[in-house]
Amino acid sequence: MNLLQKVLHRPFFIRLFNWEYWSFGTVYTPVIPIWFWYCLRARSFFFFSASNPSIENGGFLMESKKKIYDLIPEAYYPKTIYVELPADPQNVVNKVKNKGLLFPLIAKPDIGARGMGVRKLNQPADLEQYCLESPLAFLVQEYADLPLEAGIFYCRLPGEKKGRITGIVTKEFLTVHGDGQHTIRELCQQDKRFILQLAALEKMHGEMLNEVLPKGIAKELVPYGNHARGAKFIDDSHRATAALEMQIDKILQQVPGFYYGRMDIRFRSWEELEQGLHFSIIELNGAGSEPTHMYDPRHSIFFAWKEIIRHWDWCYRISKINHRKGIPFMSFRDGRKMFRENAQFEKTIAQLYI
Repeated sequence: MNLLQKVLHRPFFIRLFNWEYWSFGTVYTPVIPIWFWYCLRARSFFFFSASNPSIENGGFLMESKKKIYDLIPEAYYPKTIYVELPADPQNVVNKVKNKGLLFPLIAKPDIGARGMGVRKLNQPADLEQYCLESPLAFLVQEYADLPLEAGIFYCRLPGEKKGRITGIVTKEFLTVHGDGQHTIRELCQQDKRFILQLAALEKMHGEMLNEVLPKGIAKELVPYGNHARGAKFIDDSHRATAALEMQIDKILQQVPGFYYGRMDIRFRSWEELEQGLHFSIIELNGAGSEPTHMYDPRHSIFFAWKEIIRHWDWCYRISKINHRKGIPFMSFRDGRKMFRENAQFEKTIAQLYI
Protein backbone atom coordinates (compact mmCIF):
# COMPACT_ATOMS: atom_id res chain seq x y z
CA MET A 1 0.00 0.00 0.00
CA ASN A 2 1.55 3.30 -1.09
CA LEU A 3 1.48 6.56 0.86
CA LEU A 4 -1.63 7.92 -0.91
CA GLN A 5 -3.54 4.71 -0.24
CA LYS A 6 -2.52 4.82 3.42
CA VAL A 7 -3.80 8.39 3.70
CA LEU A 8 -7.09 7.55 1.98
CA HIS A 9 -7.57 4.61 4.35
CA ARG A 10 -7.58 6.87 7.39
CA PRO A 11 -11.07 7.18 8.93
CA PHE A 12 -11.26 10.94 8.35
CA PHE A 13 -10.66 10.64 4.61
CA ILE A 14 -12.88 7.54 4.28
CA ARG A 15 -15.77 9.58 5.66
CA LEU A 16 -14.85 12.68 3.66
CA PHE A 17 -14.82 10.98 0.26
CA ASN A 18 -17.71 8.54 0.83
CA TRP A 19 -20.92 10.45 1.51
CA GLU A 20 -22.67 7.34 2.92
CA TYR A 21 -20.60 7.90 6.10
CA TRP A 22 -21.43 11.56 6.50
CA SER A 23 -23.32 12.60 9.61
CA PHE A 24 -27.10 12.86 9.57
CA GLY A 25 -26.90 16.64 9.75
CA THR A 26 -24.46 16.89 6.86
CA VAL A 27 -26.67 14.77 4.59
CA TYR A 28 -30.00 16.35 5.51
CA THR A 29 -29.21 20.05 6.07
CA PRO A 30 -29.23 21.02 2.35
CA VAL A 31 -32.80 19.68 1.93
CA ILE A 32 -34.23 20.95 5.23
CA PRO A 33 -35.89 23.96 3.47
CA ILE A 34 -38.03 21.47 1.53
CA TRP A 35 -39.07 19.80 4.80
CA PHE A 36 -40.13 23.19 6.14
CA TRP A 37 -42.13 23.75 2.95
CA TYR A 38 -44.10 20.58 3.71
CA CYS A 39 -44.59 21.78 7.32
CA LEU A 40 -45.92 25.09 6.02
CA ARG A 41 -48.35 23.35 3.67
CA ALA A 42 -49.55 21.07 6.48
CA ARG A 43 -49.58 23.96 8.98
CA SER A 44 -47.78 21.68 11.41
CA PHE A 45 -44.13 20.97 12.21
CA PHE A 46 -45.12 17.47 13.24
CA PHE A 47 -47.54 16.41 10.50
CA PHE A 48 -45.72 13.07 10.20
CA SER A 49 -47.35 11.88 13.43
CA ALA A 50 -50.54 11.19 11.46
CA SER A 51 -48.82 8.95 8.90
CA ASN A 52 -49.26 5.76 10.95
CA PRO A 53 -52.10 6.36 13.45
CA SER A 54 -51.58 3.09 15.35
CA ILE A 55 -47.89 3.75 16.11
CA GLU A 56 -46.59 6.18 18.74
CA ASN A 57 -45.52 9.46 17.11
CA GLY A 58 -46.27 7.86 13.74
CA GLY A 59 -43.10 5.85 14.23
CA PHE A 60 -40.85 8.90 13.91
CA LEU A 61 -38.97 8.73 17.23
CA MET A 62 -39.22 7.03 20.64
CA GLU A 63 -41.70 4.36 19.53
CA SER A 64 -41.81 1.00 21.32
CA LYS A 65 -40.79 -2.00 19.22
CA LYS A 66 -42.95 -4.24 21.41
CA LYS A 67 -46.06 -2.22 20.66
CA ILE A 68 -45.31 -2.43 16.94
CA TYR A 69 -44.80 -6.20 17.10
CA ASP A 70 -48.16 -6.41 18.88
CA LEU A 71 -49.76 -5.02 15.70
CA ILE A 72 -48.15 -7.62 13.42
CA PRO A 73 -49.59 -11.14 13.04
CA GLU A 74 -47.54 -13.30 15.40
CA ALA A 75 -46.62 -15.82 12.70
CA TYR A 76 -44.77 -13.11 10.74
CA TYR A 77 -42.01 -12.27 13.25
CA PRO A 78 -39.58 -14.23 15.49
CA LYS A 79 -40.74 -15.45 18.90
CA THR A 80 -40.20 -12.50 21.21
CA ILE A 81 -40.34 -11.67 24.91
CA TYR A 82 -40.37 -8.21 26.46
CA VAL A 83 -38.18 -7.60 29.51
CA GLU A 84 -38.75 -4.68 31.87
CA LEU A 85 -36.19 -3.39 34.35
CA PRO A 86 -34.97 -4.48 36.78
CA ALA A 87 -34.20 -7.64 34.79
CA ASP A 88 -33.48 -10.60 37.02
CA PRO A 89 -31.22 -12.87 34.91
CA GLN A 90 -32.62 -16.17 36.14
CA ASN A 91 -36.21 -15.05 35.70
CA VAL A 92 -35.46 -13.93 32.13
CA VAL A 93 -33.73 -17.24 31.33
CA ASN A 94 -36.81 -19.06 32.65
CA LYS A 95 -39.11 -16.87 30.55
CA VAL A 96 -37.05 -17.71 27.48
CA LYS A 97 -37.36 -21.44 28.20
CA ASN A 98 -41.09 -21.23 28.89
CA LYS A 99 -41.66 -19.33 25.64
CA GLY A 100 -39.78 -22.05 23.75
CA LEU A 101 -37.06 -19.73 22.44
CA LEU A 102 -33.89 -21.49 21.34
CA PHE A 103 -30.36 -20.08 21.21
CA PRO A 104 -28.90 -18.18 19.46
CA LEU A 105 -31.06 -15.22 20.39
CA ILE A 106 -31.05 -11.53 19.58
CA ALA A 107 -31.42 -8.92 22.34
CA LYS A 108 -32.18 -5.28 21.55
CA PRO A 109 -33.54 -2.20 23.34
CA ASP A 110 -37.29 -1.72 23.09
CA ILE A 111 -36.62 1.75 21.73
CA GLY A 112 -34.13 1.61 18.89
CA ALA A 113 -31.16 3.84 18.11
CA ARG A 114 -29.45 2.89 14.83
CA GLY A 115 -28.48 -0.59 15.94
CA MET A 116 -26.89 0.36 19.27
CA GLY A 117 -27.46 -2.21 21.97
CA VAL A 118 -28.30 -5.04 19.56
CA ARG A 119 -26.43 -8.19 20.54
CA LYS A 120 -26.39 -11.82 19.46
CA LEU A 121 -26.64 -14.18 22.44
CA ASN A 122 -25.22 -17.66 21.87
CA GLN A 123 -25.84 -19.17 25.31
CA PRO A 124 -27.69 -18.52 28.59
CA ALA A 125 -24.61 -16.85 30.11
CA ASP A 126 -24.73 -14.19 27.36
CA LEU A 127 -28.39 -13.51 28.15
CA GLU A 128 -27.65 -13.23 31.87
CA GLN A 129 -24.86 -10.75 31.16
CA TYR A 130 -27.12 -8.66 28.92
CA CYS A 131 -29.72 -8.53 31.70
CA LEU A 132 -27.12 -7.16 34.10
CA GLU A 133 -25.77 -4.59 31.64
CA SER A 134 -28.92 -3.29 29.96
CA PRO A 135 -30.00 0.16 31.21
CA LEU A 136 -33.27 -0.02 29.27
CA ALA A 137 -36.25 -2.31 28.80
CA PHE A 138 -35.42 -4.72 26.01
CA LEU A 139 -36.63 -7.50 23.75
CA VAL A 140 -35.25 -11.01 23.39
CA GLN A 141 -35.97 -12.72 20.08
CA GLU A 142 -35.17 -15.95 18.36
CA TYR A 143 -32.47 -15.39 15.76
CA ALA A 144 -34.05 -15.51 12.28
CA ASP A 145 -31.58 -17.91 10.68
CA LEU A 146 -32.46 -17.11 7.08
CA PRO A 147 -29.77 -16.28 4.51
CA LEU A 148 -31.10 -13.04 2.98
CA GLU A 149 -32.05 -9.72 4.55
CA ALA A 150 -33.72 -6.74 2.93
CA GLY A 151 -35.40 -3.49 3.84
CA ILE A 152 -38.57 -2.92 1.83
CA PHE A 153 -40.07 0.58 1.83
CA TYR A 154 -43.86 0.60 1.54
CA CYS A 155 -46.37 3.41 1.02
CA ARG A 156 -50.16 3.34 0.75
CA LEU A 157 -52.48 6.31 0.56
CA PRO A 158 -55.34 5.94 3.08
CA GLY A 159 -58.40 4.73 1.25
CA GLU A 160 -56.42 3.07 -1.52
CA LYS A 161 -56.96 -0.66 -1.95
CA LYS A 162 -53.33 -1.35 -2.81
CA GLY A 163 -50.00 -0.01 -1.59
CA ARG A 164 -46.67 -0.03 -3.37
CA ILE A 165 -42.98 -0.69 -2.86
CA THR A 166 -40.93 2.51 -3.23
CA GLY A 167 -37.49 1.03 -2.61
CA ILE A 168 -35.65 -2.15 -1.67
CA VAL A 169 -32.27 -2.40 0.02
CA THR A 170 -30.40 -5.66 0.50
CA LYS A 171 -27.58 -6.02 2.98
CA GLU A 172 -24.15 -7.59 3.02
CA PHE A 173 -23.07 -8.22 6.60
CA LEU A 174 -19.56 -7.41 7.77
CA THR A 175 -17.74 -10.62 6.77
CA VAL A 176 -14.05 -11.38 6.24
CA HIS A 177 -12.67 -14.04 3.90
CA GLY A 178 -9.54 -15.83 5.04
CA ASP A 179 -6.40 -16.13 2.92
CA GLY A 180 -4.36 -18.37 5.24
CA GLN A 181 -1.79 -15.62 5.80
CA HIS A 182 -3.28 -12.54 7.41
CA THR A 183 -5.04 -12.18 10.74
CA ILE A 184 -8.66 -11.07 10.87
CA ARG A 185 -7.47 -7.66 12.09
CA GLU A 186 -5.08 -7.32 9.14
CA LEU A 187 -7.84 -8.29 6.71
CA CYS A 188 -10.07 -5.65 8.26
CA GLN A 189 -7.38 -3.01 7.83
CA GLN A 190 -7.45 -3.59 4.07
CA ASP A 191 -11.07 -2.54 3.60
CA LYS A 192 -12.49 0.95 4.21
CA ARG A 193 -15.82 -0.34 5.52
CA PHE A 194 -14.07 -2.54 8.10
CA ILE A 195 -11.62 0.16 9.17
CA LEU A 196 -14.49 2.33 10.43
CA GLN A 197 -15.69 -0.58 12.58
CA LEU A 198 -12.34 -1.62 14.07
CA ALA A 199 -12.87 -0.02 17.47
CA ALA A 200 -16.26 -1.74 17.87
CA LEU A 201 -14.85 -5.03 16.57
CA GLU A 202 -12.05 -4.88 19.15
CA LYS A 203 -14.66 -4.57 21.92
CA MET A 204 -16.81 -7.33 20.48
CA HIS A 205 -14.15 -9.90 19.57
CA GLY A 206 -10.91 -8.99 21.36
CA GLU A 207 -8.17 -11.58 20.80
CA MET A 208 -10.17 -13.39 18.15
CA LEU A 209 -9.06 -10.68 15.71
CA ASN A 210 -5.55 -12.17 15.92
CA GLU A 211 -6.70 -15.45 14.35
CA VAL A 212 -5.60 -16.40 10.85
CA LEU A 213 -8.50 -17.83 8.87
CA PRO A 214 -7.74 -20.66 6.42
CA LYS A 215 -7.96 -19.73 2.77
CA GLY A 216 -11.53 -19.68 1.50
CA ILE A 217 -13.12 -19.60 4.97
CA ALA A 218 -15.56 -16.74 5.64
CA LYS A 219 -16.32 -15.34 9.08
CA GLU A 220 -19.23 -13.04 9.83
CA LEU A 221 -18.05 -10.39 12.30
CA VAL A 222 -21.31 -8.49 12.84
CA PRO A 223 -24.57 -10.46 12.51
CA TYR A 224 -26.77 -7.37 12.09
CA GLY A 225 -27.86 -5.75 8.84
CA ASN A 226 -27.31 -2.23 10.13
CA HIS A 227 -25.42 0.44 8.21
CA ALA A 228 -24.00 1.94 11.39
CA ARG A 229 -22.61 -1.51 12.26
CA GLY A 230 -20.80 -1.90 8.93
CA ALA A 231 -23.33 -3.62 6.69
CA LYS A 232 -23.08 -2.72 3.01
CA PHE A 233 -26.40 -1.50 1.59
CA ILE A 234 -27.25 -2.40 -2.00
CA ASP A 235 -30.09 -0.84 -3.97
CA ASP A 236 -32.20 -3.75 -5.24
CA SER A 237 -35.32 -1.74 -6.00
CA HIS A 238 -35.49 -3.44 -9.40
CA ARG A 239 -36.71 -6.56 -7.55
CA ALA A 240 -40.07 -4.90 -6.87
CA THR A 241 -41.99 -7.18 -9.20
CA ALA A 242 -45.79 -7.19 -9.38
CA ALA A 243 -45.81 -10.52 -7.50
CA LEU A 244 -43.57 -9.21 -4.70
CA GLU A 245 -45.54 -5.97 -4.40
CA MET A 246 -48.78 -7.91 -4.11
CA GLN A 247 -47.35 -10.13 -1.38
CA ILE A 248 -45.83 -7.26 0.64
CA ASP A 249 -49.10 -5.34 0.34
CA LYS A 250 -51.00 -8.40 1.57
CA ILE A 251 -48.69 -8.69 4.60
CA LEU A 252 -48.67 -5.03 5.58
CA GLN A 253 -52.38 -4.45 5.15
CA GLN A 254 -52.73 -6.86 8.08
CA VAL A 255 -50.96 -4.29 10.29
CA PRO A 256 -53.69 -1.88 11.47
CA GLY A 257 -53.08 1.78 10.74
CA PHE A 258 -49.79 1.26 8.89
CA TYR A 259 -49.33 3.32 5.71
CA TYR A 260 -45.74 4.49 5.52
CA GLY A 261 -42.41 2.97 6.47
CA ARG A 262 -39.80 0.31 5.98
CA MET A 263 -40.07 -3.36 6.79
CA ASP A 264 -36.78 -5.13 7.56
CA ILE A 265 -37.20 -8.77 6.69
CA ARG A 266 -35.15 -11.96 6.53
CA PHE A 267 -36.08 -14.65 4.03
CA ARG A 268 -34.82 -17.70 2.17
CA SER A 269 -35.15 -16.63 -1.46
CA TRP A 270 -36.80 -13.94 -3.54
CA GLU A 271 -38.93 -16.54 -5.30
CA GLU A 272 -40.33 -17.83 -2.00
CA LEU A 273 -40.86 -14.30 -0.67
CA GLU A 274 -43.01 -13.57 -3.73
CA GLN A 275 -45.16 -16.50 -2.61
CA GLY A 276 -45.26 -15.38 1.03
CA LEU A 277 -43.12 -18.31 2.18
CA HIS A 278 -40.18 -18.63 4.60
CA PHE A 279 -39.76 -15.07 5.82
CA SER A 280 -39.54 -13.30 9.17
CA ILE A 281 -40.15 -9.60 9.86
CA ILE A 282 -37.24 -8.33 11.94
CA GLU A 283 -38.53 -4.79 12.39
CA LEU A 284 -41.24 -2.48 11.13
CA ASN A 285 -40.30 1.20 11.09
CA GLY A 286 -42.65 4.12 10.58
CA ALA A 287 -42.34 7.82 9.78
CA GLY A 288 -38.70 7.95 10.88
CA SER A 289 -37.69 5.42 8.23
CA GLU A 290 -35.04 6.35 5.74
CA PRO A 291 -35.13 5.10 2.14
CA THR A 292 -31.96 3.17 2.93
CA HIS A 293 -31.45 1.96 -0.64
CA MET A 294 -29.98 5.43 -1.17
CA TYR A 295 -26.88 4.35 0.83
CA ASP A 296 -25.71 2.05 -1.96
CA PRO A 297 -22.10 3.20 -2.59
CA ARG A 298 -22.89 3.44 -6.30
CA HIS A 299 -25.31 6.31 -5.66
CA SER A 300 -24.39 9.98 -5.41
CA ILE A 301 -25.52 12.40 -2.75
CA PHE A 302 -27.82 13.93 -5.37
CA PHE A 303 -29.62 10.60 -5.77
CA ALA A 304 -29.96 10.43 -1.98
CA TRP A 305 -31.51 13.90 -1.81
CA LYS A 306 -33.96 12.97 -4.56
CA GLU A 307 -35.06 9.84 -2.66
CA ILE A 308 -35.36 11.68 0.65
CA ILE A 309 -37.62 14.31 -0.91
CA ARG A 310 -39.67 11.70 -2.80
CA HIS A 311 -40.40 9.86 0.44
CA TRP A 312 -41.11 13.05 2.36
CA ASP A 313 -43.75 13.77 -0.27
CA TRP A 314 -45.34 10.36 0.37
CA CYS A 315 -45.31 11.00 4.12
CA TYR A 316 -46.90 14.42 3.67
CA ARG A 317 -49.69 13.15 1.39
CA ILE A 318 -50.50 10.19 3.65
CA SER A 319 -50.50 12.35 6.77
CA LYS A 320 -52.76 15.00 5.20
CA ILE A 321 -55.34 12.40 4.16
CA ASN A 322 -55.34 10.83 7.63
CA HIS A 323 -55.65 14.31 9.16
CA ARG A 324 -58.71 15.02 7.02
CA LYS A 325 -60.14 11.73 8.33
CA GLY A 326 -59.83 13.00 11.91
CA ILE A 327 -56.29 11.97 12.95
CA PRO A 328 -54.76 14.95 14.79
CA PHE A 329 -51.26 16.21 14.17
CA MET A 330 -48.96 16.16 17.18
CA SER A 331 -49.00 19.47 19.04
CA PHE A 332 -45.94 21.71 19.00
CA ARG A 333 -45.49 21.17 22.74
CA ASP A 334 -45.60 17.37 22.43
CA GLY A 335 -43.29 17.47 19.43
CA ARG A 336 -40.66 19.47 21.32
CA LYS A 337 -40.99 17.06 24.23
CA MET A 338 -40.44 14.10 21.90
CA PHE A 339 -37.24 15.61 20.48
CA ARG A 340 -35.91 16.48 23.96
CA GLU A 341 -36.58 12.96 25.20
CA ASN A 342 -34.93 11.48 22.11
CA ALA A 343 -31.82 13.64 22.51
CA GLN A 344 -31.44 12.50 26.12
CA PHE A 345 -32.13 8.89 25.12
CA GLU A 346 -29.46 8.90 22.39
CA LYS A 347 -26.92 10.43 24.76
CA THR A 348 -27.61 7.72 27.31
CA ILE A 349 -27.59 4.80 24.90
CA ALA A 350 -24.39 5.98 23.18
CA GLN A 351 -22.58 5.96 26.53
CA LEU A 352 -23.81 2.56 27.64
CA TYR A 353 -23.95 0.36 24.54
CA ILE A 354 -21.38 -0.78 22.00
